[in-house]
Amino acid sequence: MNAAILPWVIGTPQIIFIVVVVLLLFGGRKIPELMRGLGSGIKEFKDASKDDEAPAKPEEDQKRL
Repeated sequence: MNAAILPWVIGTPQIIFIVVVVLLLFGGRKIPELMRGLGSGIKEFKDASKDDEAPAKPEEDQKRL
């Protein structure tokens, strides 16, 4: 079973390789902009999931009827 998991383990050399490829593809100036966009997307997702979990107020239930 361990032999099946080993090919999917990401080590330090693989992470360095991924970082170098990303730098080559996007450049150093574009990466902060991409990370900001990713962060704002995650924040919107969390806010939307919190809105779904919040119980409805009684006033809102009466307006729907």
